[in-house]
Amino acid sequence: MSKNSTRRSFLQKCLITAPVMGIAPHTIARTTDRGRDSNSIKKANPIGVSTYSFWRFKGPKEDTPIEYCIDQAASMGFDGVELLLIQMKSDDNGYLQQLKRRAFHAGLDLMGFSTHQGFVYPDKEKRESEIEKTIHQIELAYQLGIPTMRLNTGRWGTIKSFNELMANKGIEPILDGYTEDQGFEWVIDAIERCIPTAEKCGVTIGLENHWGLGRTAAGVLRIVDAVDSPWFQITSDTGNFLENSYEQLEMMAPQTSLIQAKTYYGGGTWYTLDIDYDRVAKIFQDAGYQGYVSVEFEGKEDPKTALPKSLERIRKAFS
Repeated sequence: MSKNSTRRSFLQKCLITAPVMGIAPHTIARTTDRGRDSNSIKKANPIGVSTYSFWRFKGPKEDTPIEYCIDQAASMGFDGVELLLIQMKSDDNGYLQQLKRRAFHAGLDLMGFSTHQGFVYPDKEKRESEIEKTIHQIELAYQLGIPTMRLNTGRWGTIKSFNELMANKGIEPILDGYTEDQGFEWVIDAIERCIPTAEKCGVTIGLENHWGLGRTAAGVLRIVDAVDSPWFQITSDTGNFLENSYEQLEMMAPQTSLIQAKTYYGGGTWYTLDIDYDRVAKIFQDAGYQGYVSVEFEGKEDPKTALPKSLERIRKAFS
């Protein structure tokens, strides 16, 4: 008997005995051909939490160490943790591996890395410095075993105060003597320089809709489409569109690698949005998104009470 005949005989026996074993034949078919079967099982999105949710820039970062955030996230029932780089006390490899081990022992994925950089600078040397910094951040994500990293475009900096920028809905004038097109060219060129490291490390960069040239979905997509790399996608933040938010999230959904879900229990620091998460979940699920949703709590309530409520709200919507 040939090997192929033996294999066919074995599979036929499995299908015959499957009901006896408590496994329906159609379940086996879905498992072996899930990518093409229209009846494939839909799983709920895993829910993580950003360490920013525990700190929110309130007081010294040493008062809210990453280790504490990991332990709290585990006790609250989250599936993973998104690390805020500037909240970490060090980028020494020993410290990074301790965080990885702590998360693993707590049953949590390290599923996102939120970093800061900017490329909207006329000074080429300054842009080069930001490129080098971003490449280093990608390598840190690799050391931590984190599969996706948040990226910013940066902004013109013509409004110095962030509070004033928020009061102006994130809109600021272009730097005198330059054009918006030049800003996009700087950002696109800088990100293209980072792609080889992202590919080598297996870290997907996700450009966030986070003020600057990424303030709108059109701006984000202009950059993502120009770079045109599977290692450069989108981090979709539900709280960073102050107009036409659902329509703009829908534009970005097909190229999203991570969702950051804002909640505002106790009232927001700069503003409060009433986000319909059932509608948001449907937008992303219709686009085929199955990845992580990371809670970013930005309210005034104590995180110890606000984050369990946030988890319940987001998990219910994305289940």
